[in-house]
Amino acid sequence: MPGVPVNPIVRWFHQLGSPPYFDGFARRYAPWAYGLGGALMLWGMWLALYQVPADYQQGNSFRILFIHVPAAWMSLFIYGVMAVNAFIALVWRIKLSELLAMNCAPIGAAFTLITLVTGSVWGKPTWGTWWTWDARLTSELVLLFLYLGVMGLYGAIDDRRNAARAASFLALVGIVNVPIVHFSVNWWNTLHQGATIRLIGPSTIDASMLAPLLFTALGTKLWFIGSLLARTRTALTDLELGKDWVRRQLGVPR
Repeated sequence: MPGVPVNPIVRWFHQLGSPPYFDGFARRYAPWAYGLGGALMLWGMWLALYQVPADYQQGNSFRILFIHVPAAWMSLFIYGVMAVNAFIALVWRIKLSELLAMNCAPIGAAFTLITLVTGSVWGKPTWGTWWTWDARLTSELVLLFLYLGVMGLYGAIDDRRNAARAASFLALVGIVNVPIVHFSVNWWNTLHQGATIRLIGPSTIDASMLAPLLFTALGTKLWFIGSLLARTRTALTDLELGKDWVRRQLGVPR
């Protein structure tokens, strides 16, 4: 209604949905997210390698967990971001949400693969095997297949908008696996250890391990933001290639 003030946060989200505005936003902030994320990950890894003492049972082999745990957190976090954007894309048909959801998939698949590989490397000396059909490992593998399924379905349909909607539906169906991955160690008797960091209740992780783990975890989230902005900006430019704002951006005469 005329004369009714608009909440600045709501106004910003409306502006962000505009392709030219998002292009400028991504171009401006993606490098910052990459830079800060990379610096935090390097700092966290330096602390993990040189400041955290060796584990009294596992020795130095436990240090791979400083990669494994943040990657595992990201594999679930990114799927949540993908599912939220997929829901918005299906309900409100917002083009930008379609692209954000689709560009979450390859990043999430990469973090999930890192989780599985580092978990296997850690599991060999700890459990005596590279792989076991443990509930946590199996549900994480299913998560990788869901990411690959979204990517494959999106690439199999020529019409980009229809492809995004079909893949978004698959992403929403697969969200049921996220709580299964997270709570599998509580619901079933598994080899995988339980949670040592809790938002509610006391954490059991050693204090010397907490800081580098949190630095690395924050770094991976910022890196994800930078990667998502950069990938989505490229996809949006390709999708809007004939629009005036893209022509101006590329310096192509009308």
